[in-house]
Amino acid sequence: MTEPTGQPATSSVTRGTSGAAVAEGSLVTTSSGPRPAGTAPHALVVRLDSLGDMLVCGPAIRAVAAGAVRVTVLAGPGGAAAAALLPGVDEVLVWDCQWISGTPDPLDAAAVADIVGRVGALDVDEAVVLTSFHQSALPTALVLRLAGVPRISAVSEDYPGTLLDTRLAPPAEAPEPVRMLAVAEGAGFALPPGDDGRLAVRRPLPAVPGLTSAPYLVLHPGVSAPSRAYPRQQWCELAAALTRSGWTVLVTGTAAESELAAAVAAAAEPPGRAVDCAGRHELPALATVLHRAAAVVVANTGPAHLAAAVGTPVVSLFAPVVPATRWAPYGIPVALLGDQQAACRDTRARVCPVPAHPCLGGVGAAEVVAAVDRLVREARRESA
Repeated sequence: MTEPTGQPATSSVTRGTSGAAVAEGSLVTTSSGPRPAGTAPHALVVRLDSLGDMLVCGPAIRAVAAGAVRVTVLAGPGGAAAAALLPGVDEVLVWDCQWISGTPDPLDAAAVADIVGRVGALDVDEAVVLTSFHQSALPTALVLRLAGVPRISAVSEDYPGTLLDTRLAPPAEAPEPVRMLAVAEGAGFALPPGDDGRLAVRRPLPAVPGLTSAPYLVLHPGVSAPSRAYPRQQWCELAAALTRSGWTVLVTGTAAESELAAAVAAAAEPPGRAVDCAGRHELPALATVLHRAAAVVVANTGPAHLAAAVGTPVVSLFAPVVPATRWAPYGIPVALLGDQQAACRDTRARVCPVPAHPCLGGVGAAEVVAAVDRLVREARRESA
C-alpha cells in the first residue's frame, strides 16, 4: 500500500477452570511514542485464532502482565480455554472474529456494535494485538479504536493511519513464541527477571482421577487441518509397535476425534495396552495427562504446544506446510520427523496438495519408536 509522504514505512461470561474469567522487527511509532514501563493499569492482549496460537503467546502475555495491573485477553473460541490457562491472565473475552475465524458468521453492523460494546465496557488503557504472519491487525485495531481503546500496538506492513499508536515491523525469523514476545517488547513490555521465556501454564495442575501411575506415552492423532495429519494406518501401526515394545499408551483427542482415537487404541498389541481417552479431558486435565507422560507423539497441532508448556518431550510429526522454525514445539526436547523439503513446503495448505502425503507418509513406525526411545533415554539421563 502507498503511504502518505512522511509517514513511517459473540461473547458471554463464564469462569475458567484455571481461575481466569472467560467472557463469551524494529519499532516505529506513528503517534504518541513508546509506553513508559509499568503505566498500563489495564492491558488487553488480542489473539483471535486457535489453541496452539494462543499457547505460543504465553511469554508475550507474561511480559504484558509484568507491566500491567490487570490483563484481559481477547480470544477466539478455539483459543479461549488456552488463554484461561496462561499465567498473567485475569479475564478472557471470547470473540469469533469474522476476519480470523475459519468458519466465520456474516459480518454486519450489529456484530461490530456488539464487540465494540463488549470491549468498551472493559475500560482498558491499552491493547497489544498479536497476529500470525498472514493476518492483518488493522481490522481488529479499528474495532478497538471504536471501542475507545486509547493506545494500540501491533505489527503492520500497511499504513495504519490513526489505527495504531505503536506500529511494529514484522519480527525477525524465529520461533513463534519469540516473535510474539518481540511484539510485546516493541509495545514497551518486558519479561520480569527470572522468566526464561518458555511456554508455561498455571500451576498447580489439576488431579486427574484414574490416571495411571505407571510410565506411559501419549499419542494424539487428531489435527485441525488434514494437511498436517500423520496417516491413520500409520498411527495404528505405531500404537501396535509401541505397545509391543512394552509401553502403555494413552490416546488423546477431542470428542470429535473419538472414532480415530478408538481405532488407534484398538491397534494395541496386546489388546488393552492402549487406552482411548478422547473426549474425556478438558484442557487443564489434558495438561496434567501430557505433563505426566514420558513423551508425546503428535503432529503440528495445539496439544504439541500444550506438551511444550508442561515440559514434556515431543516427537513432532511435522508437515512442512508451515515452517518448523516457527511452529515446532518450543523450549523442550523435540524429535522433528517428516520431510521438511517436501513439495507442500510453506504452502499453508489445509488439505494436502501432493498425492500420497509424502512429507509424513514416509515416516514409519520404527522411526517414531526410535525417536521416542531416544527422547525418553535422554530425559531420564538428565533427571538422574
